[in-house]
Amino acid sequence: MTDTPEILPIRRKPRRVLFVAYPDVGLLDLTGAQTVFWAATKAMTARGLPGYERVTASLDGGLVRSAEGLELQTTRLRDCRPSSVDTLIVPGSPHMASVLDDAAPLVQWLRRASAKGRRTASVCSGAFLLAAAGLLDCKRATTHWLMFDMMKQRFPLVQIDRDAIFVQQGPVWTSAGVTAGIDLALALVEADCGHAVAMEVARELVVYLKRPGGHSQFSALLQSQTDATAAFDELNLWIAGNLRRADLGVEALAERARMSPRNFARLYKQKTGRTPAKAVEVFRLEAARRLLEDSASHVDQIALQCGFGDEERMRVSFQRNLGVAPRDYRKRFANRGLYAADAPPAPASTAALDRKPARAERR
Repeated sequence: MTDTPEILPIRRKPRRVLFVAYPDVGLLDLTGAQTVFWAATKAMTARGLPGYERVTASLDGGLVRSAEGLELQTTRLRDCRPSSVDTLIVPGSPHMASVLDDAAPLVQWLRRASAKGRRTASVCSGAFLLAAAGLLDCKRATTHWLMFDMMKQRFPLVQIDRDAIFVQQGPVWTSAGVTAGIDLALALVEADCGHAVAMEVARELVVYLKRPGGHSQFSALLQSQTDATAAFDELNLWIAGNLRRADLGVEALAERARMSPRNFARLYKQKTGRTPAKAVEVFRLEAARRLLEDSASHVDQIALQCGFGDEERMRVSFQRNLGVAPRDYRKRFANRGLYAADAPPAPASTAALDRKPARAERR
């Protein structure tokens, strides 16, 4: 299988993303998604392409105090022509019950504006405002797991998805709690700008991934980096180029560094912060991650190529360091069209590898 570049429509103007602010809005709900679009704009600008125009607006404009106490400068919603908005994003609040008590004017605006924009999305409990506007009636949606019962009681027409990190239902998107807004924003960026840009943004940011079926979070290992001084630069380059070798233990590396095994192990950890064995594992993980993302090789072939020996040993390493299996990692980060490569030679196993984008318990 060969990779083919993504062909996306050429745009001459940036897309306008409107973030709705209101008193007691959750700060991370708002800024997490904003940061994704900011980073995507940098990536698009570097390619000579327009990115995103980001606007934060509230009913009255001016300063809006977040739930955490930070005041945000906003423009007035009435000054934002809904038809000029590409994406409307509604963050949540830890005090959503009280927010809803005074939300009638905002809900009315959301109902009108969502009909004119291309898509509408909510982060965390922002789904309650979409539901109040009738945008989630008879639709599958998600929100913070602590608020499932409240959603069911207040808006019984909403079909709550208790497992998904984000859900798309036509032009309406909803996401789970807080940092899941980053996952959702990355999905929106990938839909607009392609996988390469989304992947670049994910690598730049400290992106939280989700374990299947729950809300426990773990940080993805973005790129293998070492703080080694020049004393070990040459050795590290050699390790990275010889990962398939089985003899990458302390004795072999010490011999290559022209040091005694004991002194090498002590000095390497002192200079790099890692034992030699851990460094080799990190290099192998990084190489495997790149191949899972960008190649069509089978997982067992990648395990051999990166020096794990077999898929099971690689799986143990991925679980220990990333909290996710290699096949699940590929589902989240691989270029489109590569999922079939996860299938072992026996075709009966391919059904288990079907992608489920709305449950990308990442993206």
